[in-house]
Order: sequence, then C-alpha cells, then structure tokens
Amino acid sequence: MAPGSLYLWIGSPLIRPCYNVPAVFLVRSVPSAGGCVMDGKPLGVGIVGCGRIFDLHMLGYEGREDAAVLAVADASEERLRSRMETYSIPRGYTDYRALLEDPEIDLVEILTPHHLHREMAVAAARAGKHVSLQKPPALNLREMDEIVAAAEEAGTVLRIYENFVFYPPVVRARELIGEGAIGEPLNIRMRTLSGSAAGGWEVPLESWAWRVDERTCGGGPFVFDDGYHKFSMAIYLLGDVEKVFAWMEELPLGEGKRVDAPSICIWKYRDKKVFGSIDFTWAYDLLIRSDYYAADDRVEITGTRGIIWITRGHGRMLDVPPLLLYRDGELTGLTDMEADWGVSFRDCTRHLLDCLRKGETPHLTPAEGRRVLQFALAAMASAREGREVYLEEMS
Repeated sequence: MAPGSLYLWIGSPLIRPCYNVPAVFLVRSVPSAGGCVMDGKPLGVGIVGCGRIFDLHMLGYEGREDAAVLAVADASEERLRSRMETYSIPRGYTDYRALLEDPEIDLVEILTPHHLHREMAVAAARAGKHVSLQKPPALNLREMDEIVAAAEEAGTVLRIYENFVFYPPVVRARELIGEGAIGEPLNIRMRTLSGSAAGGWEVPLESWAWRVDERTCGGGPFVFDDGYHKFSMAIYLLGDVEKVFAWMEELPLGEGKRVDAPSICIWKYRDKKVFGSIDFTWAYDLLIRSDYYAADDRVEITGTRGIIWITRGHGRMLDVPPLLLYRDGELTGLTDMEADWGVSFRDCTRHLLDCLRKGETPHLTPAEGRRVLQFALAAMASAREGREVYLEEMS
C-alpha cells in the first residue's frame, strides 16, 4: 500500500456505551460541582467543533424539551453552515470565544482536537459555562489539572464525555457481573481491529490527520485516542487498575505523523488477582461492515463460573447477538437491548442533561476522567521505557 494510501486511512477505532451508569464508576468519588441549572427554562447548549462526531452528539437532544442547541462554533464556515442548516441551529460563530459570550448558553460541549481542549475548557469555565469535554480531556495531566481547577474555581460542572460506558451491551455486561452471573471475575480480554476506510462511513481526511500527529492528538490514534475509550471500559467493568505493561509498534506516515499499531497492553487490577489485556490491530486492506468507523471491537470477561462476550461495537462483523453468556455448560444469546453504536452517544448526552436537571454528578467525573488519562499515559510510558508502569507514576 502506497504511503499516500496509508495516510488516507488511519483507523481510529471507537466503541460505545448506555445509560444506567452506577453511582460509583471508579474507586474514588467526587461530590457534585453544581446543582440544577435549568431554573424552569430549557438548558441552552452551545457546541464547539462541527466535525464527524457532531451528528452523534446531536442524538441526545432529539425530543428533549428541557434542552436546546442554540449555537455552534467552528473555524470552518462551510462546516458551520452545514450543521446550522441540517439541525436548524439559530446561531453560529467562527470564533468559539464569541459563543462563550452568548448569555443564553448554559452548557458548552467541546468536540475539537485534543490540543485545543485545555484552552477552550478553561475559557468556558471562566465564562461561567458548564462543560462537557470530549475524551481524552487533555494532552497530559498538567493540562487536565488546569481544566479541573478552572471548573472548581468557577463552581461549574465539568464532565468528560465517554460514550463507551453507555453502550447497552457494556452496561448489561456490568450488570451480569454484579449479579454474579459468571462468578468471581478472573480476566478481561479486549481487542480493537481497524480496517479499510471503504468499510465505514465517510470521514474527511482532516479529521484523521490530527489524530496521527502527536502534537495535536497527545499520542497515537490507537493507544491514546481510542485507548481512552477502552481503558474507561476496562475500569467500568472490573474496577480500578494498579499497573500496566505495553508493547507498541509504529507505522511512520512522514512529517511527524504515525500510527501506533500493532500494540498490546496488559494490566493488573488493584487489590485483586485479576488481569486484563487489549490488542490494537490495523488491517488496512480488511473490509469491515460498519455504519460508523471501520472498526470492530470485542470483549471477553471470564469468571470462575462463566464467560461473557461483548461481540460488537460500531462494527457489524458477526451475525450473532450483541451479548453472549456461557454458564453451567449453556450458551445464551442476549438480544433484549439496543446494540446500535449511536445509542451510546444518545444516552451519554441524556445522562448529562438528566444530571444537570436533578443536580446530580454526571459521569465521567473529573477524577474518573483523570484516572483514565493516567492509564493511557502509563501505557505509552511503559512502551517507551520497556517496563511495567504504575498509574500513580503519572502525575
């Protein structure tokens, strides 16, 4: 495959989650940073960034009378006009700072490349706006701490947008684990496979270009960008992680750009003899059936009495139920759930709106988001240094 063709498709895998997120996601909990912001009127929402995932974020506002997207901001006038026309959004700005000055905006969703997160999130908090920040929230922990400090000082809500833990099959898997369906958990194995761009929806080249540049992404498109999703899910399903070891190969794309695949990460959970692993693979000539990104995701959780398989994410490679449970010698396919990847975005947004209305704390909290960022950074540090890395070493 020619370098130009390689550059054309950098498979940034993703997956998705559902809605009944338990009160405690990690071992640490944080009190709510704010109460109800509705005051009897619909929540005014502004979205910064009109890229590929904008459409998925809009799913959560459909049919809601308690919230309305009133403004969008994007540096591209073409993208801005397109989103405004498609969703009948009344106001658009080419400078996000103008959106922050809009007095009718209560909540700001930030959907921009990672290197812009710190500046925009801090500015939004200082403008008195609640913030929903796409993952990964920052390039490093220093930036993350600056964002958290700005929200705490302003008394506004900050939540990290992580849709994986809202994907119905993942939510149901956690419920089964909690019910003891597989006994005591022993191990979790995860895999992400990205394929040819021909297999998924159309993604503009510029949406991939910044993901393969460490200066704008913070790491590679697999272990740091998509890995944040998967590390979130690993913690959500089985608890806090103590340490990680990783091997990462690179595919250079020229001019400081690269794909960090194939890569493998293994980790140990805290205070128990339970391990996890994930492999990231880019099979760039493989056609993957998908209505979204051309990627396939699988999860296997083994316990003392049974096994759970999550058989899909945004891909549709297997014609089997989205969730399989093997127990006592019998295999059961579970289909009583929505399995479309877009549902995870819908429910992730609805969760935030419900929490703001009720004065509750939305997930991921800043502490939860920071912990997952430590996980991703520790994996990259392990690959660089050739040793196991404790998450607490990342500070």
